[in-house]
Amino acid sequence: MAKLDIKNVAGEAVGEIDLDDSVFAEQVHEHLLWETVKWQLAKRRAGTHKTKTRSEVRGTSKKPYRQKGTGRARHGSTRSPIWVGGGTTFGPQPRDYSYNMPKKARKKALRSALSLRVREGKLVVLDQFPVEGGKTRNVASALDRVGAPQPESSALIVDSTDNEALVRGSRNLAAATWLAPEGLNVYDVLDHENLVVTAESIKQVESALRP
Repeated sequence: MAKLDIKNVAGEAVGEIDLDDSVFAEQVHEHLLWETVKWQLAKRRAGTHKTKTRSEVRGTSKKPYRQKGTGRARHGSTRSPIWVGGGTTFGPQPRDYSYNMPKKARKKALRSALSLRVREGKLVVLDQFPVEGGKTRNVASALDRVGAPQPESSALIVDSTDNEALVRGSRNLAAATWLAPEGLNVYDVLDHENLVVTAESIKQVESALRP
């Protein structure tokens, strides 16, 4: 098992933690990471795009002019797609873009993303993350001290929802995001340069992600 220093919010080492190699020393599978990010973004799509067909656009259903004798092409409706202001043929309609991805593949991708951050030296483990008064400036200064300066580098903070002061204090940080351990995902890990996790949350993540 790999060892990593446990720091306090002052940036001082206060202990060590053994990281489970089955979770934090996974081979980095770049294609699997790409597949998982694509799957996550597909789930987020609203799919509410909509164009009107000829039956939905506003306008009269009266034939614009007689069938023969005008020298013009024959038409039966001004709502036809070939008329300006007419309907759209084969335009986008509301749809669900989400699809299924195997649970084992999702877990393996998350292990791969976490292992990448460990390999890069971008994983910071804290004993606790107290935030006095739930103030944003206190969260920012703590991140500065542990090696994730704001707003120069982005940080994903992982701690329990019980830490309400941290949840409240991290909301207004432009370059930092808070997540509960159960909400940890590949997209957010890769979208932030640093990963700041409490020791208790590390254990929860290991328990959930062991093969």
